[in-house]
Amino acid sequence: MTTILIADDHAVVREGIRGLLRLDASFAIVAETDDGASTIEKVREHRPDVLLLDLMMPGMGHAGVPTVIRAIRAASGDTHIMVLTSSDDDALALAAIDAGADSFLLKSMRGERLLQAIHAAVHGEPTLHPGIAQRMIGALRKPPRSPFAALTARELEVLRCLAEGGSNARIAATLGITEKTVKTHLGNVMSKLHLSDRTQAVALAWREGLMAPKS
Repeated sequence: MTTILIADDHAVVREGIRGLLRLDASFAIVAETDDGASTIEKVREHRPDVLLLDLMMPGMGHAGVPTVIRAIRAASGDTHIMVLTSSDDDALALAAIDAGADSFLLKSMRGERLLQAIHAAVHGEPTLHPGIAQRMIGALRKPPRSPFAALTARELEVLRCLAEGGSNARIAATLGITEKTVKTHLGNVMSKLHLSDRTQAVALAWREGLMAPKS
């Protein structure tokens, strides 16, 4: 028997989920809650196999989601936390998953799919809403932003010369600019990269592959 706790602040939603779950004799609803605090309490009391969790309940909201989910995870480490919400906000989904949610589904899904997702959860298989999963994969495939993206072409040239061991005078001579201009560019580099000295700038340039290997 799979024990399930329903957490949603809308009575009509809980009633609908309750009716759906009763179609499967292998499911047993152990409790229902309508806010974050009581959900944590009931999870600790019943330690359900699956928690169907709405994120827009009192005591939660965007800022409170990670705190509540972590508390639920601490209360029952074996409970499969299945977010079931109306929001497809990517940031909210990432915050929930990062805090310990196992699955993230939308209330717009068909009842049959929810039952399948719960059965999958019992076997340790998480389920993500296809749209959110696709956007997450797309974000992971994007090349990482270079730490030097904010620098101008000239600032990059100055940084490369610095990383090669150049003094202000040598950098000025190499690039055909004045030492005062070199100092200005270096000051901009330090500020944009949040660095405190030249040594840090040189280390970052080499660590991030700014310096092409010489043949």
